[in-house]
Amino acid sequence: MGNIIPVVDKKDFLKNFLQQFELKRRECAWLLNYLMSDDDLMERVHFVEQAAHTPKALIISAKGVDSIPFSFHKEKHITTDAEKAFHDIRLNQTEDIYIELHFSGAKQYPPYLVVLEDNPHIPENIELAVAFQKETEWLLDRSLKSFRKERLLQEIDKALDEQDKDLFHSLVWELRHLEDV
Repeated sequence: MGNIIPVVDKKDFLKNFLQQFELKRRECAWLLNYLMSDDDLMERVHFVEQAAHTPKALIISAKGVDSIPFSFHKEKHITTDAEKAFHDIRLNQTEDIYIELHFSGAKQYPPYLVVLEDNPHIPENIELAVAFQKETEWLLDRSLKSFRKERLLQEIDKALDEQDKDLFHSLVWELRHLEDV
């Protein structure tokens, strides 16, 4: 993580957040209060976007937004049972916890933006990867065509030297077809 957010800032944010926003499920407030009660745990809490890509995530929604109320993600397992999330956090206190909050006006809410961190687990931009793959394929195709053209020109020269008209015409046709593709 590039930026380290002090525990006091995270706790202040959560206190204010819980006072200002009503969560879709009460158990989520209970879970957040549990996290705030332990400074060691709060050191391991990171507020991020796209938390589902992280090893251990809590995704929590406030009323007024169109998203699921709660989900807990750990590796490939997902549950909507807040009690299971609580037990996992309690039993594995050395693991980082990534929290994604959904609430109205999140992108313009300064206290949230202060604690929001970059998510180091987000996969590479898929669109960028596709563009790189297309560019790579184009370069490879161009290289193969260039190699094949060079080879055909050498074979045409050889056919001319040997005065093989049939081979010459066949190779010229292949060369023209290659340039059309």
